[in-house]
Amino acid sequence: MRRLTRTVAAAALATALALVGGCSSDSDKSESGGGNGAALEKVTYLTSFGNFGRDSYAWVAKDKGFFKEAGFDVDIKPGQGTGSVIQTITGGQADFGPIDLTGGILQLGNGQAKDFVAVAAIQQRTMAAIVTVEGKNIATPKDLEGKKLADTPTSVVRNLFPTYARLAGIDGSKVTWVNGEAQGLIGMLGSGSVDGIGQFVVGQPTVETVTKKKPVVLPYSNVMQDLYGNALITSSKIAKEKPEMVKKFTAALLKGLEYSLANPDEAAEILKKNVPAAVPAAASAELQLMAAYVRSSNSGTAIGTLDSGRVAKSIALLQGAGALKQNLTPDQLIDFNLAPKA
Repeated sequence: MRRLTRTVAAAALATALALVGGCSSDSDKSESGGGNGAALEKVTYLTSFGNFGRDSYAWVAKDKGFFKEAGFDVDIKPGQGTGSVIQTITGGQADFGPIDLTGGILQLGNGQAKDFVAVAAIQQRTMAAIVTVEGKNIATPKDLEGKKLADTPTSVVRNLFPTYARLAGIDGSKVTWVNGEAQGLIGMLGSGSVDGIGQFVVGQPTVETVTKKKPVVLPYSNVMQDLYGNALITSSKIAKEKPEMVKKFTAALLKGLEYSLANPDEAAEILKKNVPAAVPAAASAELQLMAAYVRSSNSGTAIGTLDSGRVAKSIALLQGAGALKQNLTPDQLIDFNLAPKA
């Protein structure tokens, strides 16, 4: 891990803040050029949040021609997190994008969103975590008691914390949460104003670069092993009316994901080419950390699969913790006819 993080440029934080603006490459903007010469179908894709290394696989699918070969002209735009991605897609301003699947369950099960379905997993395990640094006297979940943590109010990490606390043996009433903007969380940790932050595990390289201290990570997956990470979603309307289109797009995107994991340095350079503010070393490090979450013992070697039993366990876990107001079934959240098969 230390070898990975040393490669991240010292300016990683300042660069990271600029990534949410992003830009869209013009490399595949032609109206035709699919495998059979037919006109390309225009698609708008949202990243999960900004244009960081963890989302670079979409740029790879575009740059390597995977989208074009499947018949798509894809406009990639920076997403702003689970709730925003769902709203933009169901509102018709975008066609596809990844969300945290547990966040999607919370949104759907609490009446905050509807009319979307997941069609593929990006990560087989949740990457949600509490991240702190050495010197804060935090080594185990129990050590969070009496500490101050920061995150955005709508963060999946924060919204899942009561469930995590119960399962990890933490008295949640002894943990103080304060609000912070997503871009400023690592700075808050570095300044010492908080003891820990909500973060994905792949953020470790940037945390170490900014704080100049070794990160200490408490992954939620240690106590909630059935939770998925990000999943690709589309609107219920598109899934119903264009199932074959959804399958083709999903396959092309997952091809980009697989290529990115096998070639993280090249994927990082492709991101840099399309998003000039990107730091290739940081992007590559994120992809290398993410690889273990895309494939796991739960899914074997397959990429993108979604298991109804695991999703049902996730729903039951959240229901048991009192985190859902409505009963849900896996089929309300996922279109298993469109998802890749194990």
